Amino acid sequence: MATAPAAPASAPDNEPTGESGAAVTKSSLKKDAKRAEKAAKLAAKLAKAPPTWAQPGQGKAATAAATAAPAATASAPAEKFINTTPKGEKKDVSGDLPKTAYNPLAVEAAWYDWWMSRGFFAPRYVPGTEKEIPNAPGKGPIYTGEIRPEGVFVIPAPPPNVTGSLHIGHALTAALQDTLTRWYRMKGYTTLHAPGFDHAGISTQSVVENRLLKLEGKSRHDLGRPAFLEKVWEWKETYQTRITEQIHRLGTSSDWNRVAFTMDEQLSTAVREAFCQMHQKGMIYRANRLVNWCVKLNTTLSNLEVDQKELSGRTMLNVAGYPPNEKFEFGAITSFAYPIAGSETGERIIVATTRPETMLGDSAVAVHPDDERYKVSLWVYVVWTSG
Repeated sequence: MATAPAAPASAPDNEPTGESGAAVTKSSLKKDAKRAEKAAKLAAKLAKAPPTWAQPGQGKAATAAATAAPAATASAPAEKFINTTPKGEKKDVSGDLPKTAYNPLAVEAAWYDWWMSRGFFAPRYVPGTEKEIPNAPGKGPIYTGEIRPEGVFVIPAPPPNVTGSLHIGHALTAALQDTLTRWYRMKGYTTLHAPGFDHAGISTQSVVENRLLKLEGKSRHDLGRPAFLEKVWEWKETYQTRITEQIHRLGTSSDWNRVAFTMDEQLSTAVREAFCQMHQKGMIYRANRLVNWCVKLNTTLSNLEVDQKELSGRTMLNVAGYPPNEKFEFGAITSFAYPIAGSETGERIIVATTRPETMLGDSAVAVHPDDERYKVSLWVYVVWTSG
C-alpha cells in the first residue's frame, strides 16, 4: 500500500506563528518591531523633505544648485532706512509711505531732535516774565519766570546709575513720568521733567576696577589716584552717553538743558553745604558703630549695597579681594565664657555668636531679667581675659 508523505507538524494553539506558520519567539518580535519603527521614520523623513538627486554625470554641483534654487524665489529684504533730515530740523514727511511693514526707525527718526531744538520741553511761564538765568558751561540756555495761573508740576527724574544700560524697569518709570508731565503740560501748567544721572560711587568704582583687572591686569593702586579717576570719568562719559540715547529713544519730554550729574561742581557744593549745616545742628554725628566693611574696596558699604546670604551651618566661602583658592569660615557658632568676678563656685556666662571678633569691643554683657539661668548673674562684673 502506497504511503503519503507526512504533513508538517502544526504549532500548538497557544503559540504565535509567522506567515510561514513557524513559531515566533519574543526576540524575533522585538526585531520586527524595531524594523517597523525604522521604516516608519524613514517614510516620514522622505515625505517631509524629499532628497534632490543629481542626474548621472552632474555630481555635487548640480545637487547644490538644486538645493539653493528655492532661496532665489524668496522676497528681497527691505532696504535699510537712512535718515536724511538734518539734525534739529523738522522731518520731511511729504514722500510716499513705506510699502513694506511698519519700520519704527523710519517713523521715529528726526522728531526728537526737532522737539529739543524748538524748546518744546522747557517750562512755560507767564508771557513777558521769562528771564534767562546762568547755566553750567556747555549747556543750553535756561529760563525762569512767573508760574502760570494753572499751577506748576515738576518731576526730578530718579537718576539712573552710570554703571551700565537702562532696563525695562527704567523704561516703565520713564513712561509713567513722561505721561504725567505731558498731561499737565497740555492742561496749561508750568511743567518740568528734569533729567539727571547718579555717579553711584562704590558701584562704579567696583565695575571699573573689575574691568581694569580683566583687560590690563592692574588694580587702582597700580595706576594711582589721578590715573584711576581718569578711567572712572571715561567710563562715566561712555555710559552716560549710552543712557542718554536710550532715554531719547523713549521720547521723554525732558528739558535737557537742565540735565544734572551728581558729581557736577554745583551739586557737589550744595551737598557739602547741606552736610555741614546738618552737622552743625547735630543731625549728623560721628559714633562707633558696627559697619559693613568691604575688604576689597577698603571702605564701608550701606545696607542697600550688601547682598545678604543665609547659611544653614558652617560654610567655607571665598572673599572678594583674596585669592580664589583661599576660603574662610562662615556660619559657625562660637561659644566663649565670661567668668563672674568674685564667684567662689566658678560661675560663668556663656556667649554664643557667629562674630567672635566683636568680643574685643564688648563693654557689658546683657541677659534677659526673666531667664532663670541668670538670676544670680544680674548686676555683677565679669572678667575679660585674653588667655
